[in-house]
Amino acid sequence: MVLVDSHRRVFAVVFWFVLLPGPTGAILYRLATFLDERWGAQTGELSAFGNFARRAFTALDWLPARFTGAAFAVVGDFEDAVYCWRNQASKWPDPNLGIVLASGAGAMGVRLGMPILDKGVVADRPELGLGEPADTGHLDSTVGLVWRSLVMWLLLLLLVSLAGAVT
Repeated sequence: MVLVDSHRRVFAVVFWFVLLPGPTGAILYRLATFLDERWGAQTGELSAFGNFARRAFTALDWLPARFTGAAFAVVGDFEDAVYCWRNQASKWPDPNLGIVLASGAGAMGVRLGMPILDKGVVADRPELGLGEPADTGHLDSTVGLVWRSLVMWLLLLLLVSLAGAVT
């Protein structure tokens, strides 16, 4: 969940903040996220709006998910992250989250997924990553991966800003 939250609440928001002028992109992305979480799974009379919300969010999340996955690969174990991205991400129900989770798991050298208990029902999820199963001991490496990715993004933004100021 840390990888998903860091992507949806930090990296994708920063991506859209930079891509569109100022806070417009960040607000647009967070609004799409809210509408998808609130109405994306609706059925019945709200299903048309729910389908639109889900498609709009998926479209807005397509490119930032790939940038986040690439950042995790660059600051973590690159080979395993790219291997997991290419071979395991498509098995996840949400393809964009599959990229983020598979590359994050590969970058840290842990396995994610596997069955979980959700609201009293066992939900089977595909396995992502390589190595030993993730446990609470891996939270420090997850936080480190997110911090390294954030620093990399900020340094990249600084370099792009400096290049724009020079020209």
